[in-house]
Amino acid sequence: MKHLAIILDGNRRWARERNLPTFEGHRKGYDNVKTIGLAALKRGVEFLTVFAFSTENWKRSKKEVGYLMVLLHLALTKEVGFFLEHDIRLKIIGERNGLSKKLQKAADDAEKRTAGGTKGQINLCINYGGRLEILEGIRELVRQGVDVDSIDEELFSRSIWTDGIPDPDLIIRTSGEQRLSGFLTWSGVYSELKFSDTYWPDFSVEELEECLEEFEGRSRRFGGN
Repeated sequence: MKHLAIILDGNRRWARERNLPTFEGHRKGYDNVKTIGLAALKRGVEFLTVFAFSTENWKRSKKEVGYLMVLLHLALTKEVGFFLEHDIRLKIIGERNGLSKKLQKAADDAEKRTAGGTKGQINLCINYGGRLEILEGIRELVRQGVDVDSIDEELFSRSIWTDGIPDPDLIIRTSGEQRLSGFLTWSGVYSELKFSDTYWPDFSVEELEECLEEFEGRSRRFGGN
């Protein structure tokens, strides 16, 4: 498998069921990204994409959004050493103009510092929405003055945020929800899907292995026989 994508769902419910503050669920989920990320890359996955913060997540309480922004900033600053230590590239996918200047700078700096990583790439989807990605791709082609008759799938794929990243082979969503919620709307059209009942903070390396083994047993026909 070249590209694994995960919708990190269930952090808040994990916390509530333990009578903990919501931010404890996010903190535990944040730590699990590193654990599962390393395990996936060691398993041979070349690209791991995680849905960290969607365009719809701004609707949550100001306090919760503020804490999530702090966590994301931490991941892009103090945690850069983790990516350098493990020789991993970091890429941020999403609408950066909607983020604070501080977070935008942290994203730019983290990408530059980890650009030489050779052991794989972790993509953090921050302020990401699949429909917005498509709209921004269209706007980019219009800005470039591209002739409409020359636009094909390959050209369009080069105009969106996931340019240079292969389409995901498998998308996993945790917490029991069975929808994609705008995740990788363009590039995930032929991805295999796996829905886990486990809340993200409890999603283990063992369950990851089970998902990858199940994927290897599937037959992918891409519309053919």
